[in-house]
Amino acid sequence: MVRDNDKHVISLKVSNKPGVLIRVALVFARRGYNIDSLVVSEESDPRFSRMTITASGDKDILIQIIKQLNKLVDVISAIDYTDVDTIERELSVLKVDCPPEKRAEIFPMVEVFKGKIVDIAPNTITFEAAGPSERMDALRTTFAPYGIRENVRTGKVIMRRGD
Repeated sequence: MVRDNDKHVISLKVSNKPGVLIRVALVFARRGYNIDSLVVSEESDPRFSRMTITASGDKDILIQIIKQLNKLVDVISAIDYTDVDTIERELSVLKVDCPPEKRAEIFPMVEVFKGKIVDIAPNTITFEAAGPSERMDALRTTFAPYGIRENVRTGKVIMRRGD
């Protein structure tokens, strides 16, 4: 059950045109809704893009936002996926302090998160991992004691399960 100030995940199919993103963002801003995460990618048909927006706030306001989004000319559809069974993924790239004497300790931890090391420097390692947002939160928490120099996350992407 969704409560006030819970995270909501909205998926939009939009025309792939300049200015669409700002019009969508303004709908959220006018209602005082903060966008926590925004991912935009072109669909298989290059005329359209998919936006996945994660936002926090009151569900009643979200209902009004979705109605307004669906009225925008360049929005083909706006759907709240908050209570829908979906596949969710997020990519996280972390650069962690890792002097040579800590590598034997840190490398297996990267593997636990099914991560892939993409760079090794004299005193840091950089790796990527993908999974649900909660797993990426756990990744950050696990490596925080070692010293995270940088953490870049893509934001959530979702797709409905099944047909």
